[in-house]
Amino acid sequence: MTGIGFWLTKRELLQGDREAVVDGQRRLSYRALNRRVNRLARALQSMGLKQGDRIAVLAYNGLEYVETIFATAKLGLILVPLNWRLAPAELAFILSDSTTETLLFDSEFSKTAEALRGQTPLCRFVSFGAKDVPGAAAYEGALSSEGDGEPAPDGPVDLDMPHIIMYTAGTTGRPKGAVLSQGASFWNAVNMSLCVDLTSRDRTLTVLPMFHIGGIGLYTLPTLYQGGTVVIQRAFDPQVTFRLIEEEKIDVLFGVPAIFLFLIQNPAFKSGGMARLRSVMSGGAPLPVSLVHQFREGGIILQQGFGMSEAAPGIAAQDRDRAVAKAGSIGRPLFFMEVRIVDPQNRDLPPGREGELLIRGPNVMQKYWNRPEATDEAFTDGWLHTGDLARMDGDGDLYIVDRKKDMFISGGENVYPAEVENVLYELSQVAEAAVIGVKDPKWGEVGRAVVVLKPGQKLTEAEVLDYLKGKLAKYKVPRSVVFVDQLPRNAAGKVLKNILREKHP
Repeated sequence: MTGIGFWLTKRELLQGDREAVVDGQRRLSYRALNRRVNRLARALQSMGLKQGDRIAVLAYNGLEYVETIFATAKLGLILVPLNWRLAPAELAFILSDSTTETLLFDSEFSKTAEALRGQTPLCRFVSFGAKDVPGAAAYEGALSSEGDGEPAPDGPVDLDMPHIIMYTAGTTGRPKGAVLSQGASFWNAVNMSLCVDLTSRDRTLTVLPMFHIGGIGLYTLPTLYQGGTVVIQRAFDPQVTFRLIEEEKIDVLFGVPAIFLFLIQNPAFKSGGMARLRSVMSGGAPLPVSLVHQFREGGIILQQGFGMSEAAPGIAAQDRDRAVAKAGSIGRPLFFMEVRIVDPQNRDLPPGREGELLIRGPNVMQKYWNRPEATDEAFTDGWLHTGDLARMDGDGDLYIVDRKKDMFISGGENVYPAEVENVLYELSQVAEAAVIGVKDPKWGEVGRAVVVLKPGQKLTEAEVLDYLKGKLAKYKVPRSVVFVDQLPRNAAGKVLKNILREKHP
């Protein structure tokens, strides 16, 4: 079987006139989309890219992102989505770790693109807008110089080929790249289509950023797999979301809890601004049970899903009929997904017992890029350790109890304390530092730094936060700093963060 780029080739043949993508004033049929993807694929070949080469994208949501996903799939290239919230130094690490030589970028990020030159292996730059980086090619110009026939890849392309390296922040302070095959995206599309009954008649609003696997897999690719229509929102804004739902007759919406908190606070919600939606699902962070009931009072069934970058991303989801009665649950495993809950010795636990959630399925990653030890640690006999503590009730519904590690989620973004702590230790006045997640009504959780100063040293909360703002993405910077005399530790010297969370909630 060929890779997922084949979807567009087949859709042009079967339903070429059907609307595929809407991006602002740009509306493309499957025929037009496939032919633009072919032009892009040929342009990339003309630039010298070969099968297996990495190509990064630094951009807001847009038509070009979708085209790049499929062009790389047709050629057997590997896509490296870049989080535009990251600092240049963080992006440089990802580009260097993945040895990526080609960057496609929005003109809004031209300064960042220029800053990455010389710090990374980058040697090819393609701008979606004006040629605002010396030596950068213009995206539309590159497409216009190529034919729109099907490109010929360097070799066979199939579902086993690596297609996306999705970087996730690492607990040791360095991100790891989860390698997702084209088959992972295919099986995620099948799983999610079955989960929410996606059809060719559905119109999906893509509001999650495409630098996240959620923006790609929930439900951009599943919708295009089914022959439906993807309406792209460049970046989340509640007013724009409500307008697009109405004007574009949206049927399906996936978001993180922070998005739904903003939507329910908007006057348009009370006036029925989401009433036409057939399926509404939340994931990426714990969904407050109270929010589920608030949406139900407004006539909307808000379902909870669960996934991770390493699973492309779907793992489990609530059934619509049980979403309210089982609020707080992440539902049941998706159709082609297996789960286990195990004790520290990897022995299966009965319903009601808490243990680590393990998963297995065709949409699970192949490995961590250039991290054989991390890959070996992540898998046991083909089962992926999620690092989440969970339990299953007698009905088979799953509940996430806690995170096995210290990671917390702020507004749908994973924050790993070790990464922030590494930067805190750069301050010469700091003797010890620990970062914990604390509850926040808007973002779910935000960071709180607990700091011990060296004898005789002085440092204010504002000075600490100002220093971090220049070193880390905004969402990783703690919202508060607490100064203490010492950190609680166990006999092995490990900081007891559970005690910190109790003392500094």
